[in-house]
Amino acid sequence: MKVDLVLAPNPSLFTGSGTNTWIVSDGGEAVVIDPGPVVASHREATLAALDGLAPVAVLVTHTHPDHAPAANALAAGLGVPAVARMDGPEFTADRTVADGDTMTVGGLTIEVLATPGHTPDSTCFRIGDLLFTGDHVMGGSTVIVDDMADYLASLRRLLGIGLKTIHPGHGPVIEDAEAIVSEYVEHRLEREAQILAAVERGARTVGEVVADVYSEVDPALHPAAAISVDAHLRKLAGEGRVDYSEGENAWERIVVPA
Repeated sequence: MKVDLVLAPNPSLFTGSGTNTWIVSDGGEAVVIDPGPVVASHREATLAALDGLAPVAVLVTHTHPDHAPAANALAAGLGVPAVARMDGPEFTADRTVADGDTMTVGGLTIEVLATPGHTPDSTCFRIGDLLFTGDHVMGGSTVIVDDMADYLASLRRLLGIGLKTIHPGHGPVIEDAEAIVSEYVEHRLEREAQILAAVERGARTVGEVVADVYSEVDPALHPAAAISVDAHLRKLAGEGRVDYSEGENAWERIVVPA
């Protein structure tokens, strides 16, 4: 097995150095994972990395615009299916897969793991002790979470299954998978405790919780922090630990101790 990285030229505050497009090859066959945004130079670099290989599929971990939009055209040009668990606004799967489904490339078996939380459609692709995580686990960046209960459950699912190496959608390869995933869980639970403490101290809106918990964080990142705070509060409300009013303006949503 060989794993090659083609880095998309879309660096930003949320994508780090750019989107990682992974090419996994074995026995002369290859799959492309997360072809990224529609950028001509990135498409050409991806095609160059496939030179001499027989592509069998283009895989998408989730349908965010920095991961999926290039998939359909790339797959069509290669004559292979674009594969994902769900469609998105800029992507339509040629073949949809479900948790536990498998496919092959060369002599390798790729297993589909549904890992919702970052988005409802977040998916990891496992090959033995190696995992391609998209934005479920990332190197050097904080994951923005849509559903915190789902996210924690999806993280815990990865523990104790023999993973060693993570190839994320952004950032460097993560060598100690078990330890890093455990740290992710611990960090989220620590943040949850901080949010509860802020509410107990008198924070009554998402904005007030963010100002309390993220006081030492660059204010430019506070809107992103508000998304995670909202996800934590929805989880805590579902557990009956706070009362939370979900209005249209997330920054001003009301929270009180249960």
